[in-house]
Amino acid sequence: MFGHVRVKEMTDCQGDGEGASTPMELYERLGAQGDKVRSLKSAKAEKAEVDAAVQLLLKLKIDYKQMTGQDYKAGCPPSEEAAAPDNGPTAEGDEDTVDPWNVSTTNAKGVDYEKLIVKFGSSKIDKELVDRIEQVCGQKPHRFLRRGVFFSHRDMHQVLDAYEKHKSFYLYTGRGPSSEAMHVGHLIPFIFTKWLQDVFDIPLVIQLTDDEKYLWKDLTVEECHRFAIENAKDIIACGFDLNKTFIFSDLDYMGASPEFYRNVVKIQKHVTFNQVKGIFGFTDSDCIGKISFPAIQAAPSFSNSFPQIFGSRSDIQCLIPCAIDQDPYFRMTRDVAPRIGYPKPALLHSTFFPALQGAQTKMSASDANSSIFLTDTPKQIKNKINKHAFSGGKDTVEDHRKYGGNPDVDVSFMYLTFFLEDDEQLEKIRQDYTSGALLTGELKKILIETLQPMIAQHQERRKRVTEDIVKQFMTPRPLNFNL
Repeated sequence: MFGHVRVKEMTDCQGDGEGASTPMELYERLGAQGDKVRSLKSAKAEKAEVDAAVQLLLKLKIDYKQMTGQDYKAGCPPSEEAAAPDNGPTAEGDEDTVDPWNVSTTNAKGVDYEKLIVKFGSSKIDKELVDRIEQVCGQKPHRFLRRGVFFSHRDMHQVLDAYEKHKSFYLYTGRGPSSEAMHVGHLIPFIFTKWLQDVFDIPLVIQLTDDEKYLWKDLTVEECHRFAIENAKDIIACGFDLNKTFIFSDLDYMGASPEFYRNVVKIQKHVTFNQVKGIFGFTDSDCIGKISFPAIQAAPSFSNSFPQIFGSRSDIQCLIPCAIDQDPYFRMTRDVAPRIGYPKPALLHSTFFPALQGAQTKMSASDANSSIFLTDTPKQIKNKINKHAFSGGKDTVEDHRKYGGNPDVDVSFMYLTFFLEDDEQLEKIRQDYTSGALLTGELKKILIETLQPMIAQHQERRKRVTEDIVKQFMTPRPLNFNL
């Protein structure tokens, strides 16, 4: 669990500390006000204007000390011990846990994403933004956008503003290769990233964090690297354009790219131990590799980490499609970016793909029955869905016909929202299941018939991915695009 909550970045910092509802909000206002004072001084502004800005900065520092019991220090966000305002009692155990390593909720419908947007300080992907993406790219929005699978963002409007002015951007996503087999949930960011690459015609970098898995899991370095190569085959099978895509293993690329490593070091210098403890919950008994790893996941957000693609340019905007549990890494990255002279990466966040047993937990690659794996046979897919997929139906056919089922907690219906392309068909299934006209077994059958051909086609494409093709994707090289 994160030690603190980051709130929406402030665009208007004229006000004082009143209205700051959390220590983090006040911390962000202080940072912005400090930047303002420095810019006024460097611009040799009127003394009265500089003095007024300094006075506000001092007042905010006093407010911060009163709220947190700690002195304000740039680069050191409030720790988890910081006093938070009393918002009244909350139900014990009612909170969702969402961080890069743990996702859990007590709610059968899954994580409360509206609350998560507030907690993480991101912005909701509303109809206005979906319509704007359609207008800018000239394509029907992907079903993940239409259905709220990608539900939250940071700075997407800014990316579209620049794109409309013919200023391009690049995509960055990744995968932590903890096992040889990937499950269907792992495909979500890659399916969407491929769509973004196609409609915007832009370059993409994919980071395989085999170093992270070595630090966190009981695996050898060699196993982690082998898993990275195997996972790369599944990623390539999603259909990425070789001329616009660079896939890299950290264990390989860190040693081969001085520019990448220099950015890692710059990030490391600007993040304190106190900060990573607050963001990631690290303790004194965690190995030092874990503590420094976030800088390695941050580095691909900056274009000059890839000189073979972007040359020495550090001004190219990065857009990161990822699951919301990865956001802490990029909140840290966005905090550091302006301090080392780089643009902040923009983000698109997805919901979690539920385990077959229900939306209370994220699936585990180590539990074969928690998900449908990309290696599963048609028979295994059928058996897993029939046996393990959590049902929102009633106990008897008679009750189900009478009272109907609940699609909001039914895993088969949830899976169809990810993979069934036809919106009208999906809505009819929802209505029929809710009314009781469609039985649980019939709903599961629709899912089985949707997933079996999809996974069989993926397996066919993966078979065609040779070691040589993997090597081509993973070789540092120029990519073919116009910025």
